[in-house]
Amino acid sequence: MFPTPVEKLGPRARIGYQALLPLALIMWLLPLLAVAVFSIRPETDFATGNYWGWPSSFDALSNYALVFTGSDMPRYLMNSVLITVPTVIGAVALSAMTGFALGIYQFRGNVLIFFMFVAGNFVPFQILMVPVRDLTLQLGLYDTKMGLVLFHIAFQTGFCTLFMRNFIRALPRELIEAARVEGISELRIFWYVVLPLMKPALAALSVLIFTFIWNDYFWAIVLTQGADSQPVTAGITSFNAQYRAAYHLMSAGSLVAALPPVLMFFAMQKHFIAGLTLGAVK
Repeated sequence: MFPTPVEKLGPRARIGYQALLPLALIMWLLPLLAVAVFSIRPETDFATGNYWGWPSSFDALSNYALVFTGSDMPRYLMNSVLITVPTVIGAVALSAMTGFALGIYQFRGNVLIFFMFVAGNFVPFQILMVPVRDLTLQLGLYDTKMGLVLFHIAFQTGFCTLFMRNFIRALPRELIEAARVEGISELRIFWYVVLPLMKPALAALSVLIFTFIWNDYFWAIVLTQGADSQPVTAGITSFNAQYRAAYHLMSAGSLVAALPPVLMFFAMQKHFIAGLTLGAVK
């Protein structure tokens, strides 16, 4: 049922595994390495068709400096922060409360409500493009950071509720029953008993949602336009002109945009792994 561990395989299988693993890793990292190489090339290399040869010069400092000084990249980065951080806080807070209600209380319609939260994750987001855009236009939220934040919170709460509800159901119910015997209100049980136990799950979910929202490109170009509200994923396309594409600047901007999620993961790595593996072993 489960694959045989590498340590228990034969000598040939282990040698083959050790030989193929670096090749698979290189193939997986090849697109990222190509972007990194493009980001240090001069613009003349792309004009002469020197895409994969040795760079005629190494212009890493000038390319990355031009990304910040010759474009609206600082504003795009700030827009991403103003969109991602409130979304993470809102989605995690709502899902913690809905997960508590659906995981602790047994009432008629519990499963139906939970199914409605989960069902939204199975709807292809391309189908929602036109109605969501029309809705933001009617509410005056089109091309605003607030509109993008509200939409992301609404769309991510379903997955977050699934995550939180299953985590809360795995907590010892004896702790909650003991608190009720002591006469503690349900709100204080959630705040002082359940919420501290959810810290690993909150950290893991925050990292996941931060990565999802920061790297979102589809809704960024559907619901926003211009440097006043667009996040960095959509703002990178501003390096493309009508008759010219600045591939070196786009590559440098892409690597700059990828740094915050990477730093977020490494900063929260311990809590992230603990949140995903908690309950896997009793």
